[in-house]
Amino acid sequence: MAKVLVTGAAGFIGSNLSGRLLDKGDVVIGLDNLNPYYDVNLKKARLQRLLNRDGFVHVNLDLEDRAGIENLFKNEKFDKVVNLAAQAGVRYSLENPLAYVDTNMVGFAHLLEGCRHNGVEHFVFASSSSVYGANTNMPFSVHNNVDHPLSLYAASKKANELMAHTYAHLFRLPVTGLRFFTVYGPWGRPDMALYLFTKAILAGEQINVFNNGKMRRDFTYIDDIVEGIVRVLDRIPTPNPQWDSDNPDPATSNAPYKIYNIGNNNQVELMSYIRALEESLGISAKMNMMGMQPGDVPATWANVDDLIEDVGFRPQTTVQEGISRFVEWYRQYHKI
Repeated sequence: MAKVLVTGAAGFIGSNLSGRLLDKGDVVIGLDNLNPYYDVNLKKARLQRLLNRDGFVHVNLDLEDRAGIENLFKNEKFDKVVNLAAQAGVRYSLENPLAYVDTNMVGFAHLLEGCRHNGVEHFVFASSSSVYGANTNMPFSVHNNVDHPLSLYAASKKANELMAHTYAHLFRLPVTGLRFFTVYGPWGRPDMALYLFTKAILAGEQINVFNNGKMRRDFTYIDDIVEGIVRVLDRIPTPNPQWDSDNPDPATSNAPYKIYNIGNNNQVELMSYIRALEESLGISAKMNMMGMQPGDVPATWANVDDLIEDVGFRPQTTVQEGISRFVEWYRQYHKI
Protein backbone atom coordinates (compact mmCIF):
# COMPACT_ATOMS: atom_id res chain seq x y z
CA MET A 1 0.00 0.00 0.00
CA ALA A 2 1.30 3.43 -0.94
CA LYS A 3 0.16 6.99 -0.36
CA VAL A 4 -0.12 8.54 -3.82
CA LEU A 5 -0.76 12.14 -4.81
CA VAL A 6 -2.75 12.31 -8.06
CA THR A 7 -3.04 15.82 -9.45
CA GLY A 8 -5.95 16.49 -11.80
CA ALA A 9 -7.96 13.87 -9.91
CA ALA A 10 -11.31 15.21 -11.16
CA GLY A 11 -10.04 15.08 -14.74
CA PHE A 12 -10.58 12.41 -17.36
CA ILE A 13 -7.40 10.39 -16.82
CA GLY A 14 -6.89 11.42 -13.18
CA SER A 15 -10.29 10.22 -11.98
CA ASN A 16 -9.91 6.87 -13.74
CA LEU A 17 -6.38 6.41 -12.39
CA SER A 18 -7.47 7.32 -8.86
CA GLY A 19 -10.18 4.66 -8.96
CA ARG A 20 -7.72 2.05 -10.17
CA LEU A 21 -5.19 2.91 -7.42
CA LEU A 22 -7.94 2.61 -4.80
CA ASP A 23 -8.79 -0.82 -6.25
CA LYS A 24 -5.25 -1.99 -5.54
CA GLY A 25 -5.36 -0.70 -1.96
CA ASP A 26 -3.44 2.57 -2.22
CA VAL A 27 -4.39 5.73 -0.35
CA VAL A 28 -5.05 8.50 -2.87
CA ILE A 29 -4.89 12.23 -2.20
CA GLY A 30 -6.59 13.77 -5.22
CA LEU A 31 -5.66 17.36 -5.98
CA ASP A 32 -7.94 19.31 -8.31
CA ASN A 33 -8.96 22.97 -8.40
CA LEU A 34 -12.12 22.23 -10.46
CA ASN A 35 -11.35 25.04 -12.89
CA PRO A 36 -14.05 25.95 -15.44
CA TYR A 37 -12.07 25.17 -18.63
CA TYR A 38 -14.99 22.81 -19.33
CA ASP A 39 -18.20 21.74 -17.56
CA VAL A 40 -17.44 21.67 -13.82
CA ASN A 41 -20.47 19.42 -13.24
CA LEU A 42 -18.74 16.64 -15.17
CA LYS A 43 -15.66 17.06 -12.99
CA LYS A 44 -17.81 16.96 -9.85
CA ALA A 45 -19.56 13.80 -11.09
CA ARG A 46 -16.21 12.11 -11.64
CA LEU A 47 -15.05 13.24 -8.21
CA GLN A 48 -18.20 12.01 -6.50
CA ARG A 49 -17.47 8.45 -7.64
CA LEU A 50 -14.17 8.69 -5.74
CA LEU A 51 -15.46 10.48 -2.64
CA ASN A 52 -17.81 7.56 -2.02
CA ARG A 53 -14.82 5.27 -1.50
CA ASP A 54 -12.50 4.63 1.43
CA GLY A 55 -8.94 5.82 1.02
CA PHE A 56 -9.65 8.90 -1.10
CA VAL A 57 -9.33 12.53 -0.04
CA HIS A 58 -9.90 15.52 -2.33
CA VAL A 59 -7.74 18.63 -1.96
CA ASN A 60 -8.93 21.75 -3.78
CA LEU A 61 -5.72 23.57 -4.59
CA ASP A 62 -4.00 25.33 -7.50
CA LEU A 63 -0.61 24.02 -8.60
CA GLU A 64 0.46 27.66 -8.87
CA ASP A 65 -0.10 28.10 -5.09
CA ARG A 66 3.52 27.66 -4.01
CA ALA A 67 2.93 27.80 -0.26
CA GLY A 68 -0.11 25.53 -0.51
CA ILE A 69 1.83 22.87 -2.44
CA GLU A 70 4.76 23.12 0.00
CA ASN A 71 2.46 22.53 2.96
CA LEU A 72 0.62 19.68 1.26
CA PHE A 73 3.86 17.78 0.64
CA LYS A 74 5.19 18.53 4.10
CA ASN A 75 2.01 17.34 5.83
CA GLU A 76 1.20 14.27 3.73
CA LYS A 77 4.63 12.72 3.02
CA PHE A 78 3.65 11.02 -0.25
CA ASP A 79 5.34 7.84 -1.42
CA LYS A 80 4.62 8.55 -5.08
CA VAL A 81 3.24 11.44 -7.14
CA VAL A 82 1.41 11.32 -10.48
CA ASN A 83 0.98 14.69 -12.18
CA LEU A 84 -2.00 14.70 -14.55
CA ALA A 85 -3.07 18.29 -13.84
CA ALA A 86 -2.44 20.58 -16.78
CA GLN A 87 -4.01 23.23 -18.90
CA ALA A 88 -5.07 20.94 -21.73
CA GLY A 89 -5.86 21.47 -25.38
CA VAL A 90 -3.71 22.34 -28.37
CA ARG A 91 -6.16 24.81 -29.92
CA TYR A 92 -6.83 26.71 -26.67
CA SER A 93 -3.07 27.32 -26.36
CA LEU A 94 -3.36 29.62 -29.38
CA GLU A 95 -5.94 31.74 -27.55
CA ASN A 96 -4.58 31.79 -24.01
CA PRO A 97 -0.90 30.83 -24.00
CA LEU A 98 -0.11 32.20 -20.53
CA ALA A 99 -2.51 29.70 -18.92
CA TYR A 100 -0.10 27.00 -20.09
CA VAL A 101 2.89 28.75 -18.57
CA ASP A 102 1.16 29.19 -15.20
CA THR A 103 -0.11 25.63 -14.73
CA ASN A 104 2.08 23.46 -16.93
CA MET A 105 5.40 25.06 -16.07
CA VAL A 106 5.19 27.10 -12.85
CA GLY A 107 2.87 24.55 -11.22
CA PHE A 108 5.07 21.71 -12.44
CA ALA A 109 8.12 23.32 -10.80
CA HIS A 110 6.25 23.47 -7.48
CA LEU A 111 5.58 19.72 -7.70
CA LEU A 112 9.23 18.98 -8.46
CA GLU A 113 10.27 21.01 -5.42
CA GLY A 114 7.72 19.19 -3.26
CA CYS A 115 9.07 15.82 -4.39
CA ARG A 116 12.68 16.90 -3.95
CA HIS A 117 12.31 18.10 -0.36
CA ASN A 118 10.01 15.35 0.94
CA GLY A 119 11.57 12.05 -0.05
CA VAL A 120 9.12 11.08 -2.81
CA GLU A 121 10.12 7.68 -4.29
CA HIS A 122 8.86 8.26 -7.82
CA PHE A 123 7.44 11.22 -9.73
CA VAL A 124 5.42 10.22 -12.80
CA PHE A 125 4.06 12.94 -15.06
CA ALA A 126 1.90 13.29 -18.14
CA SER A 127 3.70 14.42 -21.25
CA SER A 128 2.00 14.24 -24.64
CA SER A 129 2.34 12.89 -28.18
CA SER A 130 2.17 16.55 -29.23
CA VAL A 131 5.88 16.92 -28.32
CA TYR A 132 6.72 15.11 -31.57
CA GLY A 133 5.53 18.24 -33.38
CA ALA A 134 7.13 18.53 -36.81
CA ASN A 135 8.59 14.98 -36.66
CA THR A 136 7.40 12.73 -39.49
CA ASN A 137 9.50 9.58 -38.92
CA MET A 138 6.88 7.07 -37.75
CA PRO A 139 6.02 5.33 -35.58
CA PHE A 140 7.16 8.03 -33.15
CA SER A 141 9.94 6.70 -30.90
CA VAL A 142 10.94 8.05 -27.50
CA HIS A 143 14.53 7.65 -28.70
CA ASN A 144 14.03 10.32 -31.40
CA ASN A 145 14.77 14.00 -30.85
CA VAL A 146 11.70 16.20 -30.24
CA ASP A 147 12.90 19.79 -30.54
CA HIS A 148 10.24 21.19 -32.89
CA PRO A 149 6.88 21.51 -31.08
CA LEU A 150 4.05 23.18 -33.03
CA SER A 151 2.00 24.66 -30.16
CA LEU A 152 2.72 26.18 -26.76
CA TYR A 153 0.89 23.23 -25.18
CA ALA A 154 3.41 20.89 -26.81
CA ALA A 155 6.29 23.17 -25.81
CA SER A 156 5.11 23.18 -22.19
CA LYS A 157 5.09 19.36 -22.16
CA LYS A 158 8.58 19.22 -23.66
CA ALA A 159 9.65 21.73 -21.00
CA ASN A 160 8.26 19.40 -18.31
CA GLU A 161 10.47 16.59 -19.59
CA LEU A 162 13.53 18.86 -19.46
CA MET A 163 12.69 20.20 -15.98
CA ALA A 164 12.13 16.68 -14.66
CA HIS A 165 15.46 15.52 -16.07
CA THR A 166 17.21 18.37 -14.29
CA TYR A 167 15.80 17.23 -10.94
CA ALA A 168 16.70 13.61 -11.70
CA HIS A 169 20.26 14.72 -12.45
CA LEU A 170 20.80 17.21 -9.63
CA PHE A 171 18.81 15.59 -6.82
CA ARG A 172 18.57 11.94 -8.01
CA LEU A 173 14.77 12.20 -7.96
CA PRO A 174 13.40 9.23 -9.96
CA VAL A 175 11.13 10.66 -12.68
CA THR A 176 9.15 9.10 -15.52
CA GLY A 177 7.39 11.00 -18.30
CA LEU A 178 4.50 9.45 -20.21
CA ARG A 179 3.60 10.62 -23.70
CA PHE A 180 -0.10 9.88 -24.11
CA PHE A 181 -1.58 9.42 -27.58
CA THR A 182 -5.15 10.74 -28.24
CA VAL A 183 -6.93 9.35 -25.18
CA TYR A 184 -10.68 8.66 -25.45
CA GLY A 185 -13.41 6.76 -23.62
CA PRO A 186 -16.14 7.09 -20.96
CA TRP A 187 -15.96 10.22 -18.76
CA GLY A 188 -13.89 11.97 -21.47
CA ARG A 189 -13.50 15.72 -21.87
CA PRO A 190 -16.34 17.59 -23.67
CA ASP A 191 -13.83 19.52 -25.82
CA MET A 192 -12.41 16.33 -27.34
CA ALA A 193 -13.44 15.09 -30.78
CA LEU A 194 -15.40 11.99 -29.75
CA TYR A 195 -17.55 13.92 -27.26
CA LEU A 196 -18.12 16.81 -29.68
CA PHE A 197 -18.99 14.44 -32.54
CA THR A 198 -21.40 12.38 -30.44
CA LYS A 199 -23.20 15.44 -29.09
CA ALA A 200 -23.57 16.99 -32.56
CA ILE A 201 -24.67 13.79 -34.34
CA LEU A 202 -27.36 13.08 -31.73
CA ALA A 203 -28.60 16.66 -32.12
CA GLY A 204 -28.71 16.36 -35.93
CA GLU A 205 -25.98 18.99 -36.29
CA GLN A 206 -22.90 19.06 -38.51
CA ILE A 207 -19.52 17.95 -37.21
CA ASN A 208 -16.33 19.78 -38.17
CA VAL A 209 -13.94 17.34 -39.84
CA PHE A 210 -10.42 18.79 -39.99
CA ASN A 211 -7.88 18.10 -42.72
CA ASN A 212 -10.84 16.85 -44.78
CA GLY A 213 -10.91 13.67 -42.72
CA LYS A 214 -7.35 12.69 -43.62
CA MET A 215 -6.01 13.14 -40.07
CA ARG A 216 -4.54 9.93 -38.69
CA ARG A 217 -4.38 9.36 -34.96
CA ASP A 218 -3.17 6.66 -32.60
CA PHE A 219 -6.42 6.60 -30.60
CA THR A 220 -5.81 5.07 -27.16
CA TYR A 221 -8.59 3.86 -24.86
CA ILE A 222 -8.66 5.22 -21.30
CA ASP A 223 -8.33 1.82 -19.58
CA ASP A 224 -5.14 1.13 -21.55
CA ILE A 225 -3.71 4.48 -20.51
CA VAL A 226 -4.49 3.79 -16.84
CA GLU A 227 -3.00 0.29 -16.99
CA GLY A 228 0.19 1.75 -18.44
CA ILE A 229 0.43 4.40 -15.70
CA VAL A 230 -0.10 1.88 -12.90
CA ARG A 231 2.57 -0.45 -14.24
CA VAL A 232 5.08 2.36 -14.78
CA LEU A 233 4.37 3.81 -11.32
CA ASP A 234 5.61 0.57 -9.78
CA ARG A 235 8.79 0.58 -11.88
CA ILE A 236 11.11 3.18 -10.42
CA PRO A 237 13.65 4.28 -13.06
CA THR A 238 17.37 3.83 -12.58
CA PRO A 239 20.28 5.37 -14.50
CA ASN A 240 21.04 3.77 -17.86
CA PRO A 241 24.61 2.38 -17.61
CA GLN A 242 24.90 2.40 -21.42
CA TRP A 243 23.94 6.07 -21.75
CA ASP A 244 26.48 7.84 -23.97
CA SER A 245 26.97 11.59 -23.65
CA ASP A 246 28.51 11.68 -27.13
CA ASN A 247 25.35 10.15 -28.58
CA PRO A 248 22.67 10.92 -25.98
CA ASP A 249 19.46 8.88 -25.89
CA PRO A 250 16.52 11.29 -25.27
CA ALA A 251 14.46 8.59 -23.50
CA THR A 252 16.99 7.64 -20.81
CA SER A 253 19.87 9.19 -18.91
CA ASN A 254 22.74 8.61 -16.53
CA ALA A 255 20.21 9.96 -14.02
CA PRO A 256 17.06 8.08 -12.82
CA TYR A 257 14.97 9.31 -15.76
CA LYS A 258 12.78 7.54 -18.32
CA ILE A 259 10.29 8.48 -21.05
CA TYR A 260 7.59 6.14 -22.44
CA ASN A 261 4.96 6.37 -25.14
CA ILE A 262 1.55 5.02 -24.19
CA GLY A 263 -0.41 4.55 -27.41
CA ASN A 264 -2.33 1.88 -29.23
CA ASN A 265 0.53 1.42 -31.74
CA ASN A 266 -2.04 1.66 -34.52
CA GLN A 267 -2.96 4.53 -36.86
CA VAL A 268 -6.65 5.13 -37.58
CA GLU A 269 -7.84 7.66 -40.15
CA LEU A 270 -10.32 10.18 -38.79
CA MET A 271 -12.99 9.09 -41.28
CA SER A 272 -12.74 5.48 -40.01
CA TYR A 273 -13.12 6.78 -36.45
CA ILE A 274 -16.26 8.67 -37.49
CA ARG A 275 -17.64 5.59 -39.27
CA ALA A 276 -17.21 3.55 -36.08
CA LEU A 277 -19.09 6.25 -34.15
CA GLU A 278 -21.91 6.31 -36.72
CA GLU A 279 -22.21 2.55 -36.38
CA SER A 280 -22.39 2.71 -32.57
CA LEU A 281 -24.98 5.51 -32.66
CA GLY A 282 -26.97 4.09 -35.56
CA ILE A 283 -26.98 7.58 -37.11
CA SER A 284 -25.12 9.04 -40.11
CA ALA A 285 -23.05 12.15 -39.46
CA LYS A 286 -23.49 15.42 -41.36
CA MET A 287 -19.96 16.62 -42.05
CA ASN A 288 -18.41 20.03 -42.55
CA MET A 289 -15.07 19.26 -44.21
CA MET A 290 -12.36 21.72 -43.16
CA GLY A 291 -8.62 22.27 -43.55
CA MET A 292 -5.88 21.75 -40.98
CA GLN A 293 -6.04 23.79 -37.81
CA PRO A 294 -2.98 25.78 -36.63
CA GLY A 295 -0.92 23.78 -34.13
CA ASP A 296 -2.29 20.41 -35.29
CA VAL A 297 -0.23 17.63 -36.85
CA PRO A 298 -1.55 15.42 -39.66
CA ALA A 299 -0.67 12.10 -38.02
CA THR A 300 0.48 10.39 -34.82
CA TRP A 301 1.60 6.82 -34.24
CA ALA A 302 3.27 5.44 -31.11
CA ASN A 303 6.19 3.06 -30.94
CA VAL A 304 5.59 1.25 -27.60
CA ASP A 305 8.52 -1.18 -27.65
CA ASP A 306 10.00 0.23 -24.43
CA LEU A 307 6.68 -0.05 -22.61
CA ILE A 308 6.33 -3.68 -23.68
CA GLU A 309 9.91 -4.53 -22.75
CA ASP A 310 10.00 -2.78 -19.37
CA VAL A 311 6.51 -3.35 -17.93
CA GLY A 312 5.10 -6.08 -20.16
CA PHE A 313 2.10 -4.12 -21.38
CA ARG A 314 0.76 -3.21 -24.80
CA PRO A 315 -2.54 -1.31 -25.28
CA GLN A 316 -4.96 -3.43 -27.30
CA THR A 317 -8.50 -1.97 -27.13
CA THR A 318 -9.86 -1.51 -30.66
CA VAL A 319 -11.48 1.73 -31.76
CA GLN A 320 -14.78 -0.07 -32.39
CA GLU A 321 -14.84 -1.49 -28.85
CA GLY A 322 -13.72 1.75 -27.21
CA ILE A 323 -16.22 3.94 -29.07
CA SER A 324 -19.04 1.52 -28.28
CA ARG A 325 -18.23 1.79 -24.56
CA PHE A 326 -18.10 5.58 -24.80
CA VAL A 327 -21.49 5.79 -26.53
CA GLU A 328 -23.03 3.52 -23.89
CA TRP A 329 -21.66 5.78 -21.14
CA TYR A 330 -22.71 8.97 -22.98
CA ARG A 331 -26.31 7.84 -23.32
CA GLN A 332 -26.43 6.82 -19.66
CA TYR A 333 -24.74 9.99 -18.32
CA HIS A 334 -26.90 12.34 -20.42
CA LYS A 335 -30.02 10.19 -19.98
CA ILE A 336 -30.54 9.77 -23.74
